[in-house]
Amino acid sequence: MIHPDDSEFSFELRTCRWAERAWPPADDGTDRAIVVARQLGTKRRRWDTIVLECDREAFEQRANFGPKRLDSDLLHVVRNAPAEWAYYRDALPHPGYPWRYVREAIHRADDRGALETRKNGNRIEIRRKWPYPNWVDRIVAIENKPDLDASAARNLGTQLEYDVALALADEVWVASRETGERVEPVLFEDLPVEAGVLALDPETLAADVSWYPRSLAVDEPGTRILERPDGGTRDGSAARFEYVDPAEKAEMRLRIAERAYERGWRSFVDTMRPDCRHFALRGTDGIQLRPYCESKECCQTAAECSGSCPAFEPEPPVWRTRGWPIEGGPGKRSKQLLEDRRRRRRPGL
Repeated sequence: MIHPDDSEFSFELRTCRWAERAWPPADDGTDRAIVVARQLGTKRRRWDTIVLECDREAFEQRANFGPKRLDSDLLHVVRNAPAEWAYYRDALPHPGYPWRYVREAIHRADDRGALETRKNGNRIEIRRKWPYPNWVDRIVAIENKPDLDASAARNLGTQLEYDVALALADEVWVASRETGERVEPVLFEDLPVEAGVLALDPETLAADVSWYPRSLAVDEPGTRILERPDGGTRDGSAARFEYVDPAEKAEMRLRIAERAYERGWRSFVDTMRPDCRHFALRGTDGIQLRPYCESKECCQTAAECSGSCPAFEPEPPVWRTRGWPIEGGPGKRSKQLLEDRRRRRRPGL
């Protein structure tokens, strides 16, 4: 039986912390800012860990637009806003949907202080406050599989084939638990050769590259696999797929990057119940705080840490009164502590 602290979720948190401290595995001397996020992707594909390699100066300029993400409507406005006052319909390219949604996005951008607006008669004129920077250099996707059995390897192989064909990320990796063997067992699995393999020791946060990935063609059309033959090994029918042009891929990459900028990987507390008296944050190695359930005595997952948990007990009201210990109970303090650490990874905030 796998110990709860050896779960894929716990391993995922350790991978994120390793990436935050040690990425890239092979230092090329480029001064980049690193942002790490988890459980992000598109409608069809979600990655365990995402690493953004960012231009440091442009990354600091991104902070002008605040800590919250810019969704596709806001990006359309702030990226195309003119340097001088202009009627918004003349300044912005047609969005492909009704202009009333653009007006809503303009008001939202104005409320956030990311755009300047004024009325000229019945017309809304806009002017940018700052140019939106090209802050993301590369996107790296990592799948975390601490213990890769045959079934998990087959599923993972299919997922990685999708990633390689679409080429939405610049690199794809598999992070697995280091075994100490001369050749890591994950290398014997039927995985795409374009995917890198990382052997990570979650206890010491030491990692070795077992296989380096190939850079994917993010600036070229990608292939989105829609359906695969499911008739067994003798099924020779073709898969269904569609092409994705580079412009659409670039928009998807930017939306993913914006969500990663907002969330980071410490957002796990947002899907848990830190208001439970058994919830705690523990950092046994002094470098990372992980969720810990004092009732189950393990690093619990979000599915386990919910209001339906039999051990769930709300914090006593006295814990949340009179600002104890700092403006609320332990649960609120835990959320604030993780939020502070997340903000420190965003220069300029």
